[in-house]
Amino acid sequence: MFPDVHLTHERSRMSKKRVLTGYRPTGRLTLGHWFGNLMNMRQMQDTYEAYYFVADWHALTSDWQDTSRIRQFTEEMVLDWIAAGIDPGKATIYRQSDVPEVAELTLYLSMVTPMSWLERVPSYKEQREQISEKDLGNVGFFLYPLMQAADIVIVRGEAVPVGEDQAPHLELTREIVRRFNATYGELLVEPASVIPESGARVPGTDGRKMSKSYGNAIYLSETDEETTQKVMGMITDPARRLKTDPGNPDICPLQQIHKLVARDSETVAEWDRCCRSAQCGCVAHKRQMAADLTAYLSEFRARRAELNAHPGYAWEVLADGAARVRPVVVDLMGEVREAMRLKAPVG
Repeated sequence: MFPDVHLTHERSRMSKKRVLTGYRPTGRLTLGHWFGNLMNMRQMQDTYEAYYFVADWHALTSDWQDTSRIRQFTEEMVLDWIAAGIDPGKATIYRQSDVPEVAELTLYLSMVTPMSWLERVPSYKEQREQISEKDLGNVGFFLYPLMQAADIVIVRGEAVPVGEDQAPHLELTREIVRRFNATYGELLVEPASVIPESGARVPGTDGRKMSKSYGNAIYLSETDEETTQKVMGMITDPARRLKTDPGNPDICPLQQIHKLVARDSETVAEWDRCCRSAQCGCVAHKRQMAADLTAYLSEFRARRAELNAHPGYAWEVLADGAARVRPVVVDLMGEVREAMRLKAPVG
């Protein structure tokens, strides 16, 4: 069931580009993660030299006041990835804090990055406004995009999957790389964006984008009963107050998720038709969607339960990933220090 990750990792670096992506361990993975990037990660591990990391330092930028669950969420994230089909024999899975050179490179990149470049990142202002229950006025949160750039270039990442909300972050990385290279020589790789083939924007139970921070998420590893309860409490078309009122499935979060998880397109089409003609109610639709959603996630949840029966497995995967990524990082940082004249040339 769980292969020896030391023996099954075989890569052809000459024929495959290197892709990098990661998540902050600030909570359990959601249905939004599944459709937003997880399925794409599963595909990329076969077509790229895949580097997938748990960004625990990035978690500190928003959760610095309470770090008690970062380790737990790190373990759960790795198990979620593997249960979703990420193969540690194909992808290098590692933890950000196991690569301390990321902090060093972040410092070097900060020397060539104007503050105005960081101030214009849209997600910085958006999250400061949306997440009012946390103190995000710290320097670490402000420097989040800069450390993200270090994460990418430290493994010589050539490709990064991005959604529309992350595009400005990657463009910032490209600008930083160009400025660094113009100053110290053509050393860092300028990453290209990869638009996920299977990416989809998933609404939360309140109609906003699904997010752990907004408290509107359906979690992959929760129970079927918890999922059903959340679905039954979802908002639908706000203009449809009575069962006899025609609805608009195009703006209904329930229908948007149902399109993704239904067993067939005919099921979705039928609910679309009967909603528009007021021949069915939202409560009945919620029951059907909850049943289809739990059926859709049943295989993942079964695999996740098997992984839970093997304590310590996630940490073995992370230890192996750290060992794999180390030669890449050591090589890059040696070149960076020499280019910046922080290390005397050999000989």
